[in-house]
This record gives sequence, structure tokens and C-alpha cells, in this order.
Amino acid sequence: MDYYILAINPGSTSTKLAVYKNDKELFMESINHSNEDLEKCKGLKDQFEMRKELIVEALARHNFSLYNLSAVVGRGGQLPPVKAGGYYVNEAMKRRIIQGPIVNHASNLGALLAWAMARPNEIPAYIYDAVSSDELKPVAKVTGIPEIVRKSFCHVLNSKATARKVAQSQGKKYEDMNFIVGHLGGGISISAHERGKIVDVITDDAGPFSPERSGSVPLLYIVDMCYSGEYSKKDLIKKLRGMGGLKAHLGTHDCREIETMIAQGNDRAKFLYEALAYQVAKGIGELSPTIDGKIDGIILTGGIAYSKMMIDMITKRVVFIAPVIVIPGENELESLALGALRILRGEEPCNEYFDEYGKEDELFI
Repeated sequence: MDYYILAINPGSTSTKLAVYKNDKELFMESINHSNEDLEKCKGLKDQFEMRKELIVEALARHNFSLYNLSAVVGRGGQLPPVKAGGYYVNEAMKRRIIQGPIVNHASNLGALLAWAMARPNEIPAYIYDAVSSDELKPVAKVTGIPEIVRKSFCHVLNSKATARKVAQSQGKKYEDMNFIVGHLGGGISISAHERGKIVDVITDDAGPFSPERSGSVPLLYIVDMCYSGEYSKKDLIKKLRGMGGLKAHLGTHDCREIETMIAQGNDRAKFLYEALAYQVAKGIGELSPTIDGKIDGIILTGGIAYSKMMIDMITKRVVFIAPVIVIPGENELESLALGALRILRGEEPCNEYFDEYGKEDELFI
């Protein structure tokens, strides 16, 4: 039986979508949103309506009808900790996303857009491998401040998908292998995969700096900045996310521009690029003991994995731990579609989301 799946990945400045026939992509579109368009949106509802309309228009451009679809799958957002894998989009999930409390992030729109696109045809709407999927070992959640418990936030979707792809390429199952996966993008996360579960992570604010994020910074320095009177909360968050990392040092987060600087003899750019590679390698080494050093491969993925210069600098420091496999790009639409396909084929179960939070106010979808 053939299945037609619409995958939707809303990002902070774009909405990406693709239609798959089984595991083959029929078409893909990436719709960019200008600052002007985003500023017109006063809240979640406006963002939802704008992106929904653009998705409908994109399908029309390809003469593809919603009524041909078997399912719709959206990127899973920053819900309270959930299991990895698929979830049905239901009223409880919509209520949590719309009413909160939940971290404000464009990925939260994935579930709402999937539900809206699936509703006319009364077909399933899913999210898959949400950002907040939590499979951490209990020991990995402990911190030195009892009130703070570590949570699992990483690039779950792409990290698991690339690990599955590597296992399959070796004639094995993801559930039978151990990997360290470094997702190298605008934010960088590193995850330890043991027998099909992400058992520990280095989140994008607790490890290497990245093109636009500060990564881990000694906490006492941050405390001093918080109480210096020079920065608002908004200012500091920008320094940590969006205006940190390579952008703060060099004025750009585009690694292609930085490599051009290096080629032109900019020694500072070269030093900082090496520092990023050094910190990624250090993070990979830090996670290696979490699975007792029994590692089948180190996988490097994400947009920066296209850079041979960066990959070479990381590889020389970590190849003694395990073989390094490079799968560049984010591959998130494919990952969503293949997850939905496995559910439709009955190869894996789909979870039901339960949440006691919520008011009886009418939802806008």
C-alpha cells in the first residue's frame, strides 16, 4: 500500500514542507519569512494562520490535494518531557501548546499545523521525536543544585534519524548499536545513543559554543553580568542565543564567510574556528564514558558538517575513540516522513499525549 505523507518543519525564520510517497520525496519547499512578515504576527495565532496559508499555497503550486494524503507529521516542539518517537496530535497537546506554560519556539507550531492540514481529510496528525523527548538515565539528570534537574533538550529528530541511517547502512538495527552524535548547526548539541535511546546529552547551552550561541560559560561570570545593572534579561538571552559564539567574535555566523576569512589570512578567524572544533571534540570525549566507551561510531551531522575544514579538525581529535561518520545536513523533513511511515506501516507504535494542564477556554483551532 502506498502512503502519502506531508511533513512540516516550522523554524524561526522559515517554514519547510515536503510531500513523500512512502520513503520517496515528491517535492519540497522552504518558505522564508521576512522580519516584516514576522513582526506583523502579534502572537501564536497570527503565526499559525500565516504559515498555514503559505502551506496551502505551496501545495496548490504543485497541484497536490490534501485529500490525497494518508497522514501529516509536524516537528515536535518544546512540550514537557515526552517519549521519543511519534505522538498523535490531540486536544490535550493543542491545549498545552496554545495555553502554555511552554517555551516559546517556532517548532511548537509543528503540531498545530499538522492537525490543521490533516483535519479536512480526517487523517492522522503526528509529531515525531520532539525536541523535549527524554530518555536520559536517572543518573544523568542530577545537578549540584537540588532544585534543578537536568532535562533532555537536543536535536533529537535529526540525531536519531542519522543514527538509524548509519545502522541501516551497516546492516544492523539502531537499537543494537551505540553512537555519539554531534549535531553541528546554528546551535550545537551532542548526544549519547545507547541501544536506541538517547541516554545523555550536552545541550546547546551547556557545551561547545556555536555559530550564534555562547555554549557553556562559567556560571559566576554570568551571575556577575546578571547583577551588574548593565544588561536586561532580554540582553543576556541574546548574548547566549542569537548573538553569541562566532557571531559575537567575528560579526557573522556564516561558516562559509569565516572560511573565506581564513583563506584570506585572518589568523583570528582561524583560531576561533579551531576553538569551536576543539570544544566539539571535547564534548564528544565527555560523553564517551556514559556508554562505557563501547561506541560503534561518532556521527557528525547538521549544516556545518558540510565543512571539510571543520570535520577534519574534529576528526583528528576523536577518531581514536571510534570511527567518524559524516552525514551533513539537517534531513529533518525526511526524518519526520520516515517516522510517520513507520507508524502507518505498524512498524512502531504511536503514543497518546496526556496533560492535566489546561483551561476550558475555546482553542483557536
